[in-house]
Amino acid sequence: MSESKSKKQSTREQFIEHAKKGEILLNQCTKCNNIMLETVYYCDKCFSNSFRHVSYTGKGRVVTYTIQSVAPEGFEDVSSYAWVIFKLDDCDINVSGFLPGISTPLDLPLGSKIQVIDFHVKHGLILQKY
Repeated sequence: MSESKSKKQSTREQFIEHAKKGEILLNQCTKCNNIMLETVYYCDKCFSNSFRHVSYTGKGRVVTYTIQSVAPEGFEDVSSYAWVIFKLDDCDINVSGFLPGISTPLDLPLGSKIQVIDFHVKHGLILQKY
C-alpha cells in the first residue's frame, strides 16, 4: 500500500472518530490558515497542498435540505429523512449530513439547530436537531 493511500485511510478513520464524538475534522492550510473540508486537496485561497487537521464542534444551523420521503434501494432502514446542509457555528464552513425522521418542511425549518452525533458507513454523518 502506498504512503498516500495509507494516509487517506487513516484520515478517514480520524474523520469518523471525530464524528462519533460530535466533531467535524477539517483541514487548515499551513500557508494561509484557510479552513476547508477535510476532503479538499488544495487550498482555494493560495493553492497550497499542505494542511494540518483541526477539529470543530459538529454543531450548526440548517442552510438547506432535501427531504426523501420514499426510501431508495439500500435505504429501507429509514422511512423518511433529510439530506441537510448546515453551516458550522464555529467557522464559515458548510457540511452535509443525514437526518432521519424528517417528513415535511415543518419538521425542519431553515435555521434549525443541528449537531453531528455519529457516522454510519451507508448514511455518512448522522445528525440530530437540538
